[in-house]
Amino acid sequence: MRAKKIFRSIIIILVLGLGLFIYFHFFWVFGDATKAGTLNYFMRKGYIFKTYEGKIIQSGFKANVQSNEFEFSVTNPKVAEILLRNAGKEVVLHYKEYRGALPWRGMQENIVDSIYEIRGMEGETSIKPR
Repeated sequence: MRAKKIFRSIIIILVLGLGLFIYFHFFWVFGDATKAGTLNYFMRKGYIFKTYEGKIIQSGFKANVQSNEFEFSVTNPKVAEILLRNAGKEVVLHYKEYRGALPWRGMQENIVDSIYEIRGMEGETSIKPR
């Protein structure tokens, strides 16, 4: 009887621990910030889950140790539609950083959720964060 209680307690602790790990690794926002640069490419790709993926090249001189490329995914179709039309333009993007990527959310840990500015574009130039 006592062994069953101990075994059940261990199982409960393991399940709770796994649940906390999954939450903090995949769903908890580790940080949010903005990045600016030239939108190098933006595309929709994937075998099973079609996700929007892109890369901006940040201006300025960087040493070889640090990359000046920022790769990201987009989940909002309105943001994706605007970025698809603006490759090669200067953009300012707001993103959320997670510790892990999920296949249906995108291939990157950085998820762009809004556009602050697109330089050189007429009409709608931003989608504000929620």
